[in-house]
Amino acid sequence: MTKPQTTRKKRANGVESRQRILDAAMEIAGERGYEGTSIAAVSAKCGLPASSIYWHFKDKDDLIAAVIERSFETWLAAVELPGEETGTPLDRVTAMAGNVARSLIDAPDFLRLGLMLALERRPAEPRGRTVFLQVRDIARTKIAEMSRTLVPDLDEESVHALTTYAVAGADGLFVQREINGDDVDLVALFELHAQLVYEAGTRMAARGTAASRTPGT
Repeated sequence: MTKPQTTRKKRANGVESRQRILDAAMEIAGERGYEGTSIAAVSAKCGLPASSIYWHFKDKDDLIAAVIERSFETWLAAVELPGEETGTPLDRVTAMAGNVARSLIDAPDFLRLGLMLALERRPAEPRGRTVFLQVRDIARTKIAEMSRTLVPDLDEESVHALTTYAVAGADGLFVQREINGDDVDLVALFELHAQLVYEAGTRMAARGTAASRTPGT
């Protein structure tokens, strides 16, 4: 009976160590960016030897990619459209936007680090940048699906344009909060942005419907 208990204890310790490493890397990368993050700094921060970090992660790039992935999973859980019991489509998208903003306040690292990496160009692309672009595509897909649900008359070109506008606006609001800190009410601004996106979507759908009914179009 001793061996299974020992195995479980080792596994639990391994999970705990991994989380400590990710927490330390997240804090350091948030302060110093990608270039300023090192295995030595993470080791000093989490109190684990570098050998333990290399046991979990191949290198710094692998570690940063894992930080982005973990933070993204936390954020993605908030990107769920509330049910119809919440109210009108506008009520639903506003409620979701507020949840998304709160998740970014609690777990901003995937977007903060990802935007840093996405805006940089290196001869060898960091895995963290690749992971961020992949998870960003997942987010865009979810937003596009919600656009189709809330404004079913949108054509695919309009869905693409609306999704691009929604993502770009959210990026801008996040960057503004990163610059100005708590002076920016991210929840209120995300809710406002969602309302404007929804309004733009309904107008685009109305124009498309009117054009399809016009003779000769």
